[in-house]
Amino acid sequence: MSNLPTLVFVPGSWHRATCYSKITKLLEERHKLKCLSITLPSTTGNPAATFKDDLDAVREAISSETGHGRDVVVIAHSYGGMVGNSAIKGFAQPPRRAAPQTDQSQTPPTAGHVIGLILIASGFTFSGLAFMDPFFGRPPPSWRVNKATGYAELVAPPREFFYHDLPTDEADYWVSQLMPQSLKALFEGGEFSYSGWMDVPAWYIGTVEDRGLPVVAQRMNVGMARAMGATVEHRELQTSHSPFLSQPEETAGIIWEAVERFTGKPPVEGAPARRGQSNQVTVPAARLWQPLTWYRFGLPLVFGHLVGRGVLIFGWCRRLWSSR
Repeated sequence: MSNLPTLVFVPGSWHRATCYSKITKLLEERHKLKCLSITLPSTTGNPAATFKDDLDAVREAISSETGHGRDVVVIAHSYGGMVGNSAIKGFAQPPRRAAPQTDQSQTPPTAGHVIGLILIASGFTFSGLAFMDPFFGRPPPSWRVNKATGYAELVAPPREFFYHDLPTDEADYWVSQLMPQSLKALFEGGEFSYSGWMDVPAWYIGTVEDRGLPVVAQRMNVGMARAMGATVEHRELQTSHSPFLSQPEETAGIIWEAVERFTGKPPVEGAPARRGQSNQVTVPAARLWQPLTWYRFGLPLVFGHLVGRGVLIFGWCRRLWSSR
């Protein structure tokens, strides 16, 4: 495939850029994709680092690629989803107008664009909200606020929280690689957040055994985004919060499938089976002849759809009231 995009990987809280090393190696060697893994300033041991600092780091990487005419796919995990979503602002290709098209085959573009977003066990960002705003500023039981140090401190055992499906030795290694997470990045910076998932097609990789972000909440997120007009392809893996470590082959396979779609290659019927992933990759959907899927997938997606519709109605009413 010619004109392959650059993949920009955004890690989650506490994580170094190296957490993606397994899948970037596979994607670079097998598919000749250029992969850039970003180090977020909020995970470098600086409690003063902000969400804006993280955002600037990712936008700089995107700009360096698009400025040289290369398209970009943003791939983000957990908290990194908010950074990745927001970084898309201004980089997506403007929608085509229904005007007569001219032959541009002789004029190559001078700049690339962000052509897709892949979220891994993450969420769909709302413009104007900081990461903790949807939770009313109350951290989950897995971590706590330490105002004295300025860091978010894990309470849950990290090996069980992030890597319970890895061999003990490997899980312990990745625990040793975790970094302090700045509180400022989680609680501030809402004025810089942006719903990038509304500008580009998105893929979502869900994690069924996730002990940090329950899979039901993930499915609701997908339903919400679809109800609000987003184009979202949904896949799930039977993994912990870190599928790029416990199932790198399957995770890289989904990413490559998404890249094919983002770049215009038509979908192939039974694509997971084509890659030998039929026993690992699930395409969540409620099927009439499988009642269990109504409960597993249908109800969360429908509830998320209702939430998304509610958000749209609230926004419409607020705009109407403001215009009076």
